[in-house]
Amino acid sequence: MAKRLAHPPHPIDLHVGQRLRLRRRAQGVSQEDLGARLGLTFQQVQKYERGANRISASRLYEAAIVLATPIAYFFEGVPQASPEGDLAASPVTAFLASTEGLEMALAISRVAAPAVRRRVLSLLRALADTEPSH
Repeated sequence: MAKRLAHPPHPIDLHVGQRLRLRRRAQGVSQEDLGARLGLTFQQVQKYERGANRISASRLYEAAIVLATPIAYFFEGVPQASPEGDLAASPVTAFLASTEGLEMALAISRVAAPAVRRRVLSLLRALADTEPSH
């Protein structure tokens, strides 16, 4: 029996997985807890979040209920197809799904003073303008 070659995850599966991870972490739900509430192992939740396994429509619906979010949330910011048919990944979605991105978003959301938030934003803009390109 020939070994099947693994295909890279589809960009939409990656996007939905990133959004699942972002929402789960924003809600303070562990992979173990989400898995238990969905009747899955935490490893399966990891695979969904990495895009290694596709999440079915029914399972996504259940996850939306558990995470108290509309189904559309998982598709917000979906990469758009280029004229060549390629899907461009959203750098904003990828950043927000990262540990640092989520921590930054949660931290800034706890700053009550709008003037302070604007100052932090000004600082970030200044830092972005002075960072060398990679």
